[in-house]
Amino acid sequence: MPDAPNPPKKPIALVGLMGAGKSTVGRRLAKRLHLPFADSDREIEAAAALSVAEIFERFGEAHFRDGERRVIARLVEGPPKVIATGGGAFMDDETRALILERCIAVWLDAGVEVLAERASRRNGRPLLNGDPVASLRALAQARNAIYAEAHLTIPADEAGHEGTVTRIVTALAAR
Repeated sequence: MPDAPNPPKKPIALVGLMGAGKSTVGRRLAKRLHLPFADSDREIEAAAALSVAEIFERFGEAHFRDGERRVIARLVEGPPKVIATGGGAFMDDETRALILERCIAVWLDAGVEVLAERASRRNGRPLLNGDPVASLRALAQARNAIYAEAHLTIPADEAGHEGTVTRIVTALAAR
């Protein structure tokens, strides 16, 4: 298990669709790099005292994205850390510009079937209604070209979470 030869000078922001492993991989990556970890969805929930699903239901997606942008702006301040962003965070032009300027953006890219299987393990996914595979396929079609703007693209399906962490560490070392 390689460690990063030099700690990153910028935060690492993990982006990608729900189920890509941003939170799980993020925790493991932070541990491997000896950095703090933050999950933007958990930070939003703590600030609002509501779940992401409740925020969507009560106030709508636009309100959630506004709060998400403010939380991510706060998270990128200070010493480097690993940040797991929500699946839609990188779709917001302002949030994406902030991440691309202030962070090393890493797209965790996984196949729709893998994403659907993983995402179905957790409740409270407001954009995943009805048929998860069809929903994720539509989201992937709409979002993958934007996710591809990330500084690094890491396959995140067949290698498992530890394999994905190793791929990220290797890619960071090669930067």
